[in-house]
Amino acid sequence: MPPTEPLFGHDPRLNLLPCDGQAYYHGPLLPDAVATRHFDALLASVPWQHDELTMRGRRVVTARQVAWIGDSRFAYTYSGVTHEASAWTPQLLELKALVEQHCGVTFNACLLNLYHSGLEGMGWHSDDESSLVPGAPIAGLSLGACRRFAFRHKRTGEKREVLLEHGSLVVMAGDTQRYWQHSVPKATRVHTARVSLTFRTMVGE
Repeated sequence: MPPTEPLFGHDPRLNLLPCDGQAYYHGPLLPDAVATRHFDALLASVPWQHDELTMRGRRVVTARQVAWIGDSRFAYTYSGVTHEASAWTPQLLELKALVEQHCGVTFNACLLNLYHSGLEGMGWHSDDESSLVPGAPIAGLSLGACRRFAFRHKRTGEKREVLLEHGSLVVMAGDTQRYWQHSVPKATRVHTARVSLTFRTMVGE
């Protein structure tokens, strides 16, 4: 089995991937108390819905919950299910501006995921749907429980991973989605919730 190499540094200049893409970990962007305030507010205000996926021809409802936000009510289809975007709230616009400041790019959409505990995760996948601008950065802001974020090269199986801390930012860019998959592995020892906000750029919006 190819080795997994954990990377826990906070240097946003350090590419976490050895080849075929770019991924950068910025560490926490927010003071702990501010991150907690945002986390609590998102839990209470976001219109969370259980995600539905098509797996092996069968419709599956996940324990994880999601929300899809965008500049307009455009649709985003992944895993055989289409979501229609809700409008930005003032809080989400504030967080988007913070992430854009660190990335140096603008985003027009955000997919939010709510993991209630470490018993919920995300399997291997790439964010390479045709509705996304190819090669555009995807920025993930993490609030709540610390969780592992793993990468796996599609051809070689080589793996890398980073621990996403409360209030931290990870950015994937370039050819990452073409050559790498990523996942949030389950963690049975994690008993608290995590919210991820993945800011992205849709085509033609």
